[in-house]
Amino acid sequence: MKASDWIIDFFARRGVDTLYGYIGGMVTHLIDSASRDARVRFVQTYHEQSAAFAAEGYARRRQLPGVAIATSGPGATNLLTGVANAYFDSIPVIYVTGQVNTGEYKYDKPIRQQGFQETDVVSMARPVTKYAVLLDRADRICLEFEKAWHLVQSGRPGPVLIDLPMDMQRQEIDPEKLEHFAPEDEGIMRLDDAAFSAVVEAIRHAARPLLLAGGGAIGATAALNQLSHSGIPIAVSLMGKGAVDEFTPGFVGMIGSYGNRSANLTVGRADLLVAIGSRLDTRQTGARREEFCKGKNIIQIDIDRNEMTSHRLGGRTVYYGDAKDFLTRLAEAADTLNLHPEWLTEIGFLRETYSQTREVERFVVNRMPYDMLEALGAASKPGDIFVADIGQNQMWAAQTLRLREGQSFLTSGGMAPMGYAIPAAIGAVMADPVCRAWVVTGDGGLQIALQSLPLISQYRLPVRVLVMNNASLGMITQFQSLYFHSNFAATTPDGGYEPPACALLAQAFHLPYFCARTPEELTQILRKIPASALVEVKLTAPTTVSPKLEYDRPFYDMSPPLPEEELRKAMKLSKEKK
Repeated sequence: MKASDWIIDFFARRGVDTLYGYIGGMVTHLIDSASRDARVRFVQTYHEQSAAFAAEGYARRRQLPGVAIATSGPGATNLLTGVANAYFDSIPVIYVTGQVNTGEYKYDKPIRQQGFQETDVVSMARPVTKYAVLLDRADRICLEFEKAWHLVQSGRPGPVLIDLPMDMQRQEIDPEKLEHFAPEDEGIMRLDDAAFSAVVEAIRHAARPLLLAGGGAIGATAALNQLSHSGIPIAVSLMGKGAVDEFTPGFVGMIGSYGNRSANLTVGRADLLVAIGSRLDTRQTGARREEFCKGKNIIQIDIDRNEMTSHRLGGRTVYYGDAKDFLTRLAEAADTLNLHPEWLTEIGFLRETYSQTREVERFVVNRMPYDMLEALGAASKPGDIFVADIGQNQMWAAQTLRLREGQSFLTSGGMAPMGYAIPAAIGAVMADPVCRAWVVTGDGGLQIALQSLPLISQYRLPVRVLVMNNASLGMITQFQSLYFHSNFAATTPDGGYEPPACALLAQAFHLPYFCARTPEELTQILRKIPASALVEVKLTAPTTVSPKLEYDRPFYDMSPPLPEEELRKAMKLSKEKK
């Protein structure tokens, strides 16, 4: 059996029906084999970075590893942003890169390059993968691919890269004689009974407990919804958005530097924070770490020992375990948690008084972005996927869209590359053809993902792209306004940035085009919009994200700031503490 045929069969037998990539000389055997196997399709993404992001979207929706393929040299290096993104956001993706024939590879020779387009991508990828290997022995093909399949899903998920020389792809192999990978029987990492009981008792004895669901809790939606329906207060991180139905009684909002003010104030008032599947990074705690920890016990439940033992927050209690397993057990004990009614009343006050709607009414001059996303949320249906790009558009979407049960929210957290949303949405709807995706991107992000647009019309995908066009790189202009005396270098037309002509781009890529200048116009468009479309949402500049945590401020004291007396009352702070 030809090795490339075996590799495609390996993925097909495990349920992977779509592979993403860009063909090149060193992967022609793999692509040829894929084209001859009726169980899979190879999607030519027109840029390898798009392949990497599409494979992530596929993995997140299909709950199976995604697969992306790229040729040697520039093809492999074009993948690396996506590889790093999957690593930081814990997405299981197997990246297969072509490499020159083993006889042309330099190995340890002290030269820069021997074969054409030869590049040591393994050394580049190692810091941002769980495992990266040059597979230069045909008898190890089965072992290395089985190992990759295991590693991307075990423990904390993440990517693996296999660099495959061309002569290995065309080798004839005997599948019966191949060496197999024998993983250790790890099972589910779970809190033992004593540790679980300790967490439950901590919640019972706390006056003001709060759960925080991070990206690691995304698979525990049923348990989180049960807890929230029971009135247990739950906040989410950016990567945890979508883990819980945001219309359930216990949901308090998204925390973080661009979180909902109500959620940050609730965290500030809590005397016990139980963080599940969240690493509590700076985007959540702010730079003033001591303020985040003050007045509360923090329990972290996570699967990654390295993350917990090297953490910058002190004074935490850490338990190692699977988030879904823990939350499922906690949901079974929900009726015994006995929360104080006074705490639930206080949360209700904070949630109502400092909701995102009130935030916009009170502090935002140009409300158009928020009003537009309110219109999108109202037009959405159960099962819809929202995919947010990077920039102001990401934060408007995360702050504003209220997800119902069955809806999901995909975005990038750790790497945060502009141009993520369109290819990720493509991968998601290919993984689940019955769903539809709403992309929320900016004019800047659109330009970095142009190569993905033709796939929407080519495959007739149910992807609607909303371009929040403020003719600027808005997140940076907001930063420049605060810290650089409004010198908008490289971010506005006067500063050297040229926004895209969206109508012409839609025409070039065979997509229906719509333009909305008001929420009412957008509402009308969304009522009649076809399955595939590009909608330009015309925004007047400047635009802002509100609230926003400025550097070196306590995480609960967001900008625009509340009056001092109001903040003291909300946080129940004494004048000395403030």
